[in-house]
This record gives sequence, structure tokens and C-alpha cells, in this order.
Amino acid sequence: MESAGLRRAIVDACRAMNAMGINQGAAGNISARWGDAMLITPSGVDYQALAPEMIVAMDLAADAPPPARNGHRASSEWRFHRDILRARGDVGAVVHTHAPYATVMSMLRRPIPASHYMIAAFGDSQVLCTDYAPFGTVELSELAVGGLGTRQGVLLGSHGMIAVGPDLQRALWLAGELETLAKLHYLASLAGAPVILSEAETLALCAKFAAYGPGSKGEKA
Repeated sequence: MESAGLRRAIVDACRAMNAMGINQGAAGNISARWGDAMLITPSGVDYQALAPEMIVAMDLAADAPPPARNGHRASSEWRFHRDILRARGDVGAVVHTHAPYATVMSMLRRPIPASHYMIAAFGDSQVLCTDYAPFGTVELSELAVGGLGTRQGVLLGSHGMIAVGPDLQRALWLAGELETLAKLHYLASLAGAPVILSEAETLALCAKFAAYGPGSKGEKA
């Protein structure tokens, strides 16, 4: 995708995640791979005021973001976006949100287990929750990359969630699915002890989910 089109897609995705109720205000951030660089949302801009020209380009090999341009600098979370894209060649987009139920689970330091079969969309029998580290730090980036592993999502302790995908469309879809899983598991836990599917049952579904949903090459949700 050309830079202009990808910038517009990032703006649309930011507004979509707020409209979906999985983020609010200027919280959260989104990046997308663009050749050997990434395009990432700027720091502190409300998404209703966000424009494509505000999206920041950053070389993935760089050790620091570029200087502010027209008053806009890269998201304070640029580091884990860069490090995830560096570590995972299969990832083309990273979506970070402060979705309510996913954040509640992260505040409780609880992973999301296989209490619902849709967990398989994340490539494993659970989505892990990391320990806490301050935003924008090397420590948080290391926790995010390690907690993600080969999965498509992770909870950040006392912070929020990250969902990744081969493209922006799928990463945003997975962010919505992760919030739904967090909500269902949390509510089921209030009523009792949710039944957890076996690892074998869950992992058997993972390959099918690789070809299911928006941004896949197979079935559409």
C-alpha cells in the first residue's frame, strides 16, 4: 500500500476502535509496517482530530523516533511497536488499546484461558498477561514482545492490550475479538468457574483460524 493510503487506513482504524468501544479519546496507538519502516500514530492527538499527514514514519532500524514534525511526534509507545515488528516478520500491523474488559483482566494480572473456542484465533490456548512496566520503557517493550511470543495478542499488566496481524484490518478485528473474550471470561467468572477447553481441543482449531476472519486468505467472519 502506498504511504498516503496506509496513513488514511491508520486514521480510519483509530476512529473505528473508538467507535467499537475498545478505546477512548487519544488513548491507545496503532502502527503498520511500511517497507523497512513503520507508520505510527502521533502522541496525544484525539482521533477525531487526527489527519493522515500527522502519522509519523519511523525507520525500523532506528534507535529513536524522528524529531517532531509540525508539532507531532511518534506515540510514546513507539518502542514496543518497533520491537514487535522487528521480532515478528509475520506482523504487518500492531493495535494497542485500553479496552475496558481487557484492561480489567490486566489489572487482575489474569491471562485469558480457553473458556471460549475463539481463543484459537490468537494461535494458542491462552492469551498471556505480562507484569507491569511504565509506558514507553525498554522494560515494557521486552514484556510485550516476550508475552506475545508467537501469539496474536497479549495483555499488558495494569495497562491494556496489544493485538497484531498481517495487516491492519486483521489486527483491528483481533483487538475486538480479544476484548470480547476478556468480557465473556470475566462475566462467566462472576457466575462461577468457566469450563476451560483442553489444550489439544484449542490447538486443533488454530490452523483453521489462520484462514478465518477479516484480513485472512480464506473464510470471512
